[in-house]
Amino acid sequence: TVHPTLRFSCVCASPSDFDSGLGMMTGIAPMNPMMPGLGYVPPPPLPQDLPIVKEIIHCQSCTLFPPNPHLPSPAMRERPPGCKTVFVGGLPENATEALIVEVFGQCGDIIAIRKSKKNFCHIRFTEEFNVDRALFLSGYRMRLGSSTDKKDTGRLHVDFAQARDDLYEWECRQRMFAREERHRRRMEEDRFRPPSPPLIVHYSDHECNQLGDKIKDEAAFAEAVRVLLTWVERGEVNRRNANNFYSMIQSSNSHIRQLMCQKATHEKEMEEAKDKFKSALSGILAQFEQIVSVFHAASKQKAWDHFSKAQRKNLDVWRKQAEEIRNMQNEELMGIRREEEMEMSDDDMEDTHNPDESGPVSQAEALKEENDSLRCQLDAYRNEVELLKQEQGKNQEHTPPQHSEEDTCRQQQLTFLQQALQGMQKQLLKMCEEMKQREAEMEKTVEDKHQLESQVKSLKEGLQSLKTLTTHTPQVSLSPSSGIISAFLHVHPFGASIEYICSYLQQLNTKINTGEVDALLGRLPCTFRQELTGVGASLEKRWKFCGFEGIMIT
Repeated sequence: TVHPTLRFSCVCASPSDFDSGLGMMTGIAPMNPMMPGLGYVPPPPLPQDLPIVKEIIHCQSCTLFPPNPHLPSPAMRERPPGCKTVFVGGLPENATEALIVEVFGQCGDIIAIRKSKKNFCHIRFTEEFNVDRALFLSGYRMRLGSSTDKKDTGRLHVDFAQARDDLYEWECRQRMFAREERHRRRMEEDRFRPPSPPLIVHYSDHECNQLGDKIKDEAAFAEAVRVLLTWVERGEVNRRNANNFYSMIQSSNSHIRQLMCQKATHEKEMEEAKDKFKSALSGILAQFEQIVSVFHAASKQKAWDHFSKAQRKNLDVWRKQAEEIRNMQNEELMGIRREEEMEMSDDDMEDTHNPDESGPVSQAEALKEENDSLRCQLDAYRNEVELLKQEQGKNQEHTPPQHSEEDTCRQQQLTFLQQALQGMQKQLLKMCEEMKQREAEMEKTVEDKHQLESQVKSLKEGLQSLKTLTTHTPQVSLSPSSGIISAFLHVHPFGASIEYICSYLQQLNTKINTGEVDALLGRLPCTFRQELTGVGASLEKRWKFCGFEGIMIT
């Protein structure tokens, strides 16, 4: 007889041990359920190619016979998340709950068993890995005791079962893991978060005195100005401390001089560094010229014939490299000089530009000066071309016919200079055309100006004639009404409103309008004057007679 334990030779394949969404453990790999001293730690995985060998299992009330290893494995459903419940089918009809506990209790602690009247039941374990142990018994043929009766035998089928309690516990565990993960991430973020800036204190006389000293200090100026800005933005300025704030702002304004001095010193250092770099670059270029001249001297026929073929090859390679590096350094130095010339020309243009002179005259003068500078540059380029031609002729007389590369380099330089000359000439032609166009525009503007002046004169004369006509005609037509209004207002020394005057005149002539009377009074400022009387809602405009005031003054 064998001890009533289950013996396994290998382990079945297991699903994924981790949840891909949350990275949390969902199941444990299957293991030997009856191994002595077994804990919760699963055994190391065995190779998948190892065949599964199942043996006979002897229990106290039954015997389990292994299935045929050549038969295909039965179909199984997909493992639900957090599964702790298994479905057991194919039980013998005479199987009791105690028998089920005896067989499957060795796989792990059982929480509940729901047995049906038919030959199946549901078993819920305490841990998920117990399910993997129970699945190993799938396919075994159970026999109760030594009976061969049909009711005492059956083939077990163990499969995963979907239970709401398992799903609920799994979801709770996943939520707990998610909370722990969020807490861990929050702690990591808090640990790596930069510290918050220190709080700025509120205004007080003591803090104000300290801040005034800090503003005058160059090292603490930035922090002090930040505090001052915060106080002003908070609205802590009032009538009582306005003088203190004014003194602090004045101190911050005086710091501008120090900043300008610092800028001037930095600019001076930059210019010195530029000059130093330029002098060093010119020295390096001179040394390159000496090295290249050494190669040229060595390539002459007096020394060239005494070198071997390999030495001549090396000398050619070295000479080409030295010439390329020399040309690159020369281009860099020429670029620096061009930038300096452009800066000097910009400074000259700024000095010659007068802000008071505006219009086409100043533009024409600027174009003339630019034209002169371009002509000077063109003459300089022409001189360089002539010098290069002379040097080329001398070198052709003295050098052997081997130096074709030098000739090509010089020809390239000549072509570059010729292109530059052509560009300068085109630019000069464009400048001349622009000068001519500006002169024509100036002539047109002068003519337009004369025409506009003549038109303005004619308009002024027309306006004067219209004024004379408008001043004479209403006096003749409305002279009787003006006399009546003057007599009416003379009787009313405190003045009268325009409606009151019109009501009086309409009794004499019903064709008189309020607008005509108001216009008449406005045309005679020496005789009638409008005044405002009253306050607020009782404000009223009244006309008064002032014809005698001028006589009294005279």
